[in-house]
Amino acid sequence: MDGYNVAIVGATGAVGTRMIQMLEESVLPIASVKYLASKRSAGKVLKFKNEDVVVEELVPDSFNDVNLALFSAGGGVSKKFAPEAIKRGAVVVDNTSAFRMEEGVPLVVPEVNEKALYEHKGLIANPNCSTIQMVVALEPLRKVYGLKKVIVTTMQAVSGAGNRAIQELHDETKAILNGEEYKPQILPVSGDKKHYQIAFNPLAQIDVFEDDGYSHEEWKMIHETKKIMSDQDLQVTATCVRVPVAVAHSETVWFELEKSGADVAKLQSILKEAPGVVLEDDPKNQIYPQAVNAEGKKDTFVGRIRADNEQANSFHLYCVSDNLLKGAAWNSVQIAERLHALNLMRVPD
Repeated sequence: MDGYNVAIVGATGAVGTRMIQMLEESVLPIASVKYLASKRSAGKVLKFKNEDVVVEELVPDSFNDVNLALFSAGGGVSKKFAPEAIKRGAVVVDNTSAFRMEEGVPLVVPEVNEKALYEHKGLIANPNCSTIQMVVALEPLRKVYGLKKVIVTTMQAVSGAGNRAIQELHDETKAILNGEEYKPQILPVSGDKKHYQIAFNPLAQIDVFEDDGYSHEEWKMIHETKKIMSDQDLQVTATCVRVPVAVAHSETVWFELEKSGADVAKLQSILKEAPGVVLEDDPKNQIYPQAVNAEGKKDTFVGRIRADNEQANSFHLYCVSDNLLKGAAWNSVQIAERLHALNLMRVPD
C-alpha cells in the first residue's frame, strides 16, 4: 500500500480543520483524503496540501474504500456512522465521548498507554481534552513513584465548546467594552436551560450536571483517567471551569505519590525528559506555562512544580495545552501514526 485513504468526519468544525492541519504535517502515508460533514456544509471547498477538496455529505457509503476515519462531529454522529465505517473496513479514531467508557474500546493517549492499541477491534476512542494533558503530565511521575490521589481544577478555553462559542466570547467582549447589551446563546452548555455571560466571567459548569452535583466534564476526567492508567483504585476528583480564553486549557493539579523519595528537582528532571512534555518551570524568572504560548503547539507545558507543605509525599503542578491539538486533533492523528508504526491499521477479522 502506497498510502491510506483517510476520511475526516466533521471536517469543517474547530477540531476537524485542525485534523486537516495535523494530517498535512503527519508522517502517516496518505493516498487520498475525504472531507465529510452535514448536508448543510456539503459543497464547501477546503484544502489539503494546497489542493482543493470538496466537502461531501456524510452517508454510510462515504466510507467505501476508506482505511482510516477520524471522527469529530458529535457523539450522535459517531454512534450512527462509526459502525458503518468499521463495517466497510475502516479503522475509526473517534474524538467524541460516544465510546470512551465502552468496555473493549481502547481509550488512548500514545505517551501513556500505547499498548492498548493492540486491543482495538476497529475503534479507538480519543479521550477528553482536559484528561489528555493531565495524564501526559502525570504518567512519567507515576511510572517512577506510583500515584495515589489526584485533585485537579481546570480553566478551560471556550473552543472546547466549538467555533460558535469562540464567536460568542468575541461578540460578548466587544459588546461589553462598547457598553452594549448582549444575550448569551451558547455557554455554558448550548442545550441547557440557561445561558450565561462568558466574557470577563468564568463559569463553574462544563457540560450538564449529574445527580451527585459533578458536571459531566468532571465525571469524564475522573473515570477516563482511571481507564487510561488502568487503575480503578486511583483516587481522582475534578472541578472544571470555563474561562474567557479562546484556545488552550490550563489546569492546576495536586497529586499524592505512592512511593517516598521524590522532591521537586527529581520531578522536574523526569518531566524534562518525558515524551510530549515541555518543562517551563523557573519561578524566580517568572517562567511558567501560559495559554497564549501553548496555542498552536502539540506539546503539554508543565511548570509550577512544588511540594505540598501541609501533606507529605504530595505535590502541585500546573499544565497547559492546546485543547484543539493535543487535546483533540493531534492526539487523534498521533494515534493513527502509532497504529501505522505498529502495523495495526486494519480492522481485525
